[in-house]
Amino acid sequence: MGCGSCGTGTPNGCKSNGGCSTGGCNRLNVHDWLRDLPVDDAESQCRVVEVSFKQGSRKEFFRNPTFQVFEKGDYVTVEGVNGFDLGEVSLTGELVRVQLKKRGTDEFHPDMKKILRPSTEKDIETFKISKSRESDMLARSRAHARELKLQMKLSEIELQADGKKGTFFYTADDRIDFRELIRIFAGEFKVKVEMRQIGIRQEAAKVGGIGSCGRELCCSTWLHDFKSVNTTAARYQNLSINQTKLSGQCGRLKCCLNFELDTYLDALQAFPDYADNLQTAMGQAFLIKKDIFKNLMWYTLPNNTKHYPLTIERVKEIKRLNQQGIAVEELEAVEVTSGKPKEVEPDFVDVVGQISLRTLEKNDRRRRDQQRNYREPQGPNQNGPRPQGPRPQGGPRPQGPRPEGGPRPQGPRPQGGSRPQGPRPQGQRPEGGPRPQGPRPQAGPRPQGPKPEGGNNA
Repeated sequence: MGCGSCGTGTPNGCKSNGGCSTGGCNRLNVHDWLRDLPVDDAESQCRVVEVSFKQGSRKEFFRNPTFQVFEKGDYVTVEGVNGFDLGEVSLTGELVRVQLKKRGTDEFHPDMKKILRPSTEKDIETFKISKSRESDMLARSRAHARELKLQMKLSEIELQADGKKGTFFYTADDRIDFRELIRIFAGEFKVKVEMRQIGIRQEAAKVGGIGSCGRELCCSTWLHDFKSVNTTAARYQNLSINQTKLSGQCGRLKCCLNFELDTYLDALQAFPDYADNLQTAMGQAFLIKKDIFKNLMWYTLPNNTKHYPLTIERVKEIKRLNQQGIAVEELEAVEVTSGKPKEVEPDFVDVVGQISLRTLEKNDRRRRDQQRNYREPQGPNQNGPRPQGPRPQGGPRPQGPRPEGGPRPQGPRPQGGSRPQGPRPQGQRPEGGPRPQGPRPQAGPRPQGPKPEGGNNA
């Protein structure tokens, strides 16, 4: 079994310091800064080892009675429910005592389970077989929950390494009677069923994902203590109360709203209290915003949309005068300048009548030249070479058919002259020519039959 993120194929997983950079091996891990220091007294060393399961989504502490030294990333076989389980060592040494104190447990707790042995190849093979069943079991268990019409959502199934126990994690808004569902699961999957309800934040931590900051979710990497978050934290930080922007992938308010809340509360201590309203000669001024970065307080006057930024000293002075019954004439707002350079608008120049159309004229002249060359093509003729020399004027035109594809006959072109005599060829009379000479043919019998509509009389 290798690392799911870095792809290492060794059974001991990823051995790199701090785990993989992708966050798959070091989910919820604590970096052991004391791992390279030598141990002076082996007897006083902590005998408890922190073991992670399901790629760090669950951690438990196990006692090491074998006095065998384990390193981070080693796979160990531990006690399970009526069997054994397999996990990865995530933390050893003195830092385990710090984590035990943080979790509120004792190193010598009698109910703490033990480490049986380092994982063998047979244990790892059994572990792989059990893990391969989880995806199919999850799909079938969701189908059974829909058949029973239970208002619950199965998020994840975690099988024990020996396949004797299965933990079903689910989320639900109300209490669920899943006694019938447990009987179905136990009869079909042949495991001891444990139903464990989790919150919506824990579900998002198990699913994982990328937050709006571009990094992996905090609940999937290092955050395991979920505190309540309300919109008051957003108001102290001057954030717009927009549920879409303030909500995380779990649908609740983002946990990171609490990260900088203490810094904002410390900065707000320099601002005066009870300064929401100020009495002026133009009316009562109302506080709309506090800017802790510039130490300014923004006010607005009635029947006026303009905002007036005041310094903290000016607000305290006005508040002192108001307590004496004096209404100030002006607020004396300060001028707020931005750190960004002012953008200079470009100057537009009137160039009407100054633009030359020579380019268009050249294009028109080039187009006319191309049309003229197309009408009088230059170069060799398709039917043969063009005769050289002056074109002859006048003279009789040679009789006979013109040869196809041959040169134009030489000689002067005939001018005028009589047309050849003879019977008119059959076909359509040429347009624009003289009527042929000769006797007119006699009219024949008139054809019998109905007269065609729309035609002329013969």
